[in-house]
Amino acid sequence: MKILCLAPRNRFSKPLSQQKDNMEKARETSGYQRKRAGRGFWYLDPSGEKVSDAEVLQRIKSLAIPPAWKDVWIAIDESSPVQATGRDAKGRQQAIYHPEFRAKRERTKYARLAKFGEALPKIRRQIEKDLRSRGLSKAKVLAAVVQLLECSLIRVGNERYAKENGSFGLTTLRNRHAKTSRKRLVFSFKGKSGKRHEIEVEDHRLARVVSQCRELSRGRLFAYQDEDGETQQVDSKDVNDYLRAASGGEFTAKDFRTWAATVRAVELFRQQQPTTRREVNEVVKNVAESLGNTPAVCRSSYILPRVLDSTPRSRWRTCRSVPRNRKYQSGLERLTLQHLLK
Repeated sequence: MKILCLAPRNRFSKPLSQQKDNMEKARETSGYQRKRAGRGFWYLDPSGEKVSDAEVLQRIKSLAIPPAWKDVWIAIDESSPVQATGRDAKGRQQAIYHPEFRAKRERTKYARLAKFGEALPKIRRQIEKDLRSRGLSKAKVLAAVVQLLECSLIRVGNERYAKENGSFGLTTLRNRHAKTSRKRLVFSFKGKSGKRHEIEVEDHRLARVVSQCRELSRGRLFAYQDEDGETQQVDSKDVNDYLRAASGGEFTAKDFRTWAATVRAVELFRQQQPTTRREVNEVVKNVAESLGNTPAVCRSSYILPRVLDSTPRSRWRTCRSVPRNRKYQSGLERLTLQHLLK
């Protein structure tokens, strides 16, 4: 398989649903409110009185809540997982979390990503099996979608965004977005935030599946025939269900992007042995470009801090050699797993 061209994708990322739930639950409890006062701010307690306690004000100051945030809520309990919430200049809900909560979340993220890396060979074996099957079954179409998801790192897509914004992901592509030949696929579409995508993939099996899908459906691209001969379309839920069944774990399409970002970062750290902040930032920038994200989003949401915090002396000088490739797992992926499991 060969990816000839990968255009930039959406450069913005919304909070995960779990983070949104945490923010909403936090705001249901009593908290301080922030009000503009000239060039600065003052704060109201739940009874509407102005906060004057020096320790409370110092704690609020230490949170470094962005001045541009509006509708700011601040937790009274200094040990609360969510310390503050607000809406940024674009109206998006944002939050500041307690350091211990962030650390716990990162530990969970490490464990999840390591399990995903261990499950990848199993997922790939299932994809191989389904792509070899006859006809155009649901499993075969989903196998093609997941393989495209992995090799191109296109977002999985949401039909609501397609209808409301005219922006598309892999499962919401229409027939007009794809062109096929005997060995080549060409996708051309608008993604989130209006970003144009021009993606070419060389793979004869995927090209054949997509070509069959185009003949079957006049609407959304990825479709199959059920047992009654009726045409059915696949969506992001189908993709995630396929991943769970293939892996035996609670994984989603987004895990491919997180895994790819971390593997790429490990590769660059091993090769370049960065020692300065500027050199580390260059690694992050390189990884961000491969995902189509900004470096800030890439650093905060995709590359695990354990990778970024590693130094050549403590870790990367011992990683000059890469393990041998296996059929369903590259040597670089094996090296990444070793790093995550240490």
